[in-house]
Amino acid sequence: MGSKNIQMVDTKTQYLRIKEEIDTAIQTVIDSTQFIQGPAVKKFESNVESYLGAKHAIGCASGTDALQIAMMALDIKPGDEILTTPFTFVATTETIAILGAVPVYVDIDPDTFNIDVKKIEDKITPKTRAIMPVHLYGQPCDMDPIMNIAKKHGLFVIEDAAQAMGSKYNDKMICTIGHIGCISFYPSKNLGAFGDGGMITTNDDSLADKIRMIISHGSKKKYFHETLGVNSRLDSIQAAILDVKLKYLDKYCDARYTAAMKYNDKFKGIFKTPYIMPGVKHIFHQYSIRVKNRDGMMEFLKSNGIPSMIYYPVPLHMQEAYKYNYQPGDYPVSEEIAKDIISLPMHTELTDEEIDLISSKVIEFNSAQ
Repeated sequence: MGSKNIQMVDTKTQYLRIKEEIDTAIQTVIDSTQFIQGPAVKKFESNVESYLGAKHAIGCASGTDALQIAMMALDIKPGDEILTTPFTFVATTETIAILGAVPVYVDIDPDTFNIDVKKIEDKITPKTRAIMPVHLYGQPCDMDPIMNIAKKHGLFVIEDAAQAMGSKYNDKMICTIGHIGCISFYPSKNLGAFGDGGMITTNDDSLADKIRMIISHGSKKKYFHETLGVNSRLDSIQAAILDVKLKYLDKYCDARYTAAMKYNDKFKGIFKTPYIMPGVKHIFHQYSIRVKNRDGMMEFLKSNGIPSMIYYPVPLHMQEAYKYNYQPGDYPVSEEIAKDIISLPMHTELTDEEIDLISSKVIEFNSAQ
């Protein structure tokens, strides 16, 4: 396959492999005309509950909404502090700020790129209400110590699993360990919709009841509103698409893992390949390494028809909208990694020839530095 065909994420080929099933599922919803909170949503929610072993899985309009609704369900108030990572997508901090709460950052572990559990307790104050670990790039955070810290200090744990649907920590599915789990179905995710979509998971019945009200204008019964809510329902067509793809999720995650191991073989002894924490199932939403002269490498790859991305170039404590009182230098590990990390093409349709070409070009440029 020529380099001109290499995609950062190849959702089209993935779709074509299951086109008939997807098209039938979409048509079934159209024929039913039950586009909002229809049977397709209930079926998908039930199947996710079975897949994860979660008591409740509640669809919403996006992964970002899932985070906000989770905090609303926990009665997070203005001034409350939420411990999280500065090295993640903006939605994690954005949703905290929207509610008037304060993101308190904890620097990351240099191996996993996830929140450094050894640094969490130092950040806890009387205002701390919750810890929001982000399972970055598909690798689970070290959840046992996080849950122990939360229990010791009476805190909630909200798992930001936007990139980690299908991953495991010590045989527990991610999204079932914290008090609430939040999932994104953005099209490029391991389980991706054909538009926006999200989900909130919990094993707590009363939280689930509240979440179901919040996603639908704070209402259990139409036109009767018991709590402050939003309009954030998972679309029936997206639910139908996701339900088809859910059957293939483990296969998709395995394909990504296999591709990652092939990259690792190519880069052995040349780059530090992604660390996998013992006891976890890493689903490689991204495949990321640290390189010399990243900008030059990206240009070189582009000239050879190979896309690449930076997740994430500016840590959140250095973003104009979320600086608060933080200064450059406050989170040195996040800042250093943000300067030289690069993500290479990673998806379910990567061929050996593509991996050979990508890795050879990465090595070629690196050797010239």
